[in-house]
Amino acid sequence: MRARRSTLAVPASNPRFIEKARGLPVDEFFLDLEDAVARSAKAEARANAVAALRDGGWGDRVRVVRINDATTGFAYRDVIEVVEGAGADLDCLMLPKVTSPGDVVWLDVLLTQIERATGLPVGRIGIEAQIEDARGLTHIDEIAAASPRLEALIFGPGDLMASLNMKTLVVGEQPPGYTEGDAYHHILMRILIAARARDLQAIDGPYFNVRDVAAFTRAARRSAALGFDGKWVLHPAQIEACNEVFSPSQDDYDHAELILDAHDHATRVRGRGAAMLGDEMIDEASRKMALVIAAKGRAAGLRRAKKFEAPE
Repeated sequence: MRARRSTLAVPASNPRFIEKARGLPVDEFFLDLEDAVARSAKAEARANAVAALRDGGWGDRVRVVRINDATTGFAYRDVIEVVEGAGADLDCLMLPKVTSPGDVVWLDVLLTQIERATGLPVGRIGIEAQIEDARGLTHIDEIAAASPRLEALIFGPGDLMASLNMKTLVVGEQPPGYTEGDAYHHILMRILIAARARDLQAIDGPYFNVRDVAAFTRAARRSAALGFDGKWVLHPAQIEACNEVFSPSQDDYDHAELILDAHDHATRVRGRGAAMLGDEMIDEASRKMALVIAAKGRAAGLRRAKKFEAPE
């Protein structure tokens, strides 16, 4: 899986923002052709996105373009122009406002046609699906299974809050009057379960009060604790906190690697299904849990600080 701890939204209509994004330490960026771009600037934004991808300078970041939603008159031109112009420099397309599996199937079919026509490897460009209303949440299991190109499901809080008539104007914040629990818990878990059932990543959406880093961090910790892989960032001030929240600590990463080593030694060398790691008993369930933490640590660039020592 690609690292997606932090996903930076970059309006493709703003060359200054695009240039600044090249130097920011995020795992993924997306050049936005949708909500951040006025209708009159859509064509120019497409050209900017193609040029930005072809010019390079993005390092090992995941390179994504968010097209307009499938019901608009902009979407098909977004796909054709971006993929024909910069398909070799593109990792994924993000499809917003997904309400049914048919939206994803449409994008998959169009991508396949363009890839075949231009000689690009068929199936290499992935899809990220953004769930933004009650209909999409209702059909999320079918959406998650709609295409082998799917890599991630994304929570789109603003539109979904409006779809549910939530009583708040701050995207990502708890609605006033909701004092017990988390108003988004069911939505987040629904997205997470559908993603994990299909081996997809789950990405939390943005927090709009960009200068309140403490509030952003609180929201990020909520979804990270559930098991989400990352979150959107809208401002450079949010990036450091986002990367930290969605990375395991050094101690947790080292512990996970030690569990994997100890379990491997117990099963492969000693022929046992369970073993002791210090005072801790570990088994197959421990190995599965450790795999998750170890994978996230490796994706975050962590290096082991402790070495496994086989028991006598």
